[in-house]
Amino acid sequence: MSFSDPLGDMLTRIRNAIMRGRSSVTTPASNLRGRVLDVLADEGFIRGYSEAKDEKGFRTFEVELKYYEGEAVIREIKRISKPGRRVYSSVKTLPQVRNGLGISILSTPKGVMSDSAARENNVGGEVLCQVS
Repeated sequence: MSFSDPLGDMLTRIRNAIMRGRSSVTTPASNLRGRVLDVLADEGFIRGYSEAKDEKGFRTFEVELKYYEGEAVIREIKRISKPGRRVYSSVKTLPQVRNGLGISILSTPKGVMSDSAARENNVGGEVLCQVS
């Protein structure tokens, strides 16, 4: 199956699983998806993820969602830079999400990282998504 926006597909799967109260969600694997999941795990928005194979032998990620006192840790997750409209930001104009309570995930020349890590490394890049 071909997707025009694989990262947007993964974010939608996570959003739908949270609305249904699921403990985990499966998504096809790719390098970009893995890097974004690494950032989400490092920042504490998901418990973690593991790589598996589906019945046809394709790689998939099993993402374990995180809940605190019955509510999902991820309140909102949305795609910012889309295939039809790319959004780039310099280090000086990086957006703050919910006054620092959320994060923006960026694709920079030094790899995929959160907005706080991008500020530390003094790099800007494409704003992939925002999580709060």
